[in-house]
Amino acid sequence: MPKLAGVNHKRAINAFKKSGFWIIRQGKHITMTDGERIITIPRSNPVNSFTMAGIVKDAGLTIEKFKKLI
Repeated sequence: MPKLAGVNHKRAINAFKKSGFWIIRQGKHITMTDGERIITIPRSNPVNSFTMAGIVKDAGLTIEKFKKLI
């Protein structure tokens, strides 16, 4: 798996919005959906690289595509 550095949660949210996700719930975590998948992003800065890689995988994106969206 390619290396993914820790990402600010706000930048991650914007990247997921560009790929078609929208926010459905906010609290200590932000829950987003694209109609098929549901992802949960913690409000921490930065989000741990392993955690972010798992979220990107759950969203159906590759690490390379996610890096381009950021």
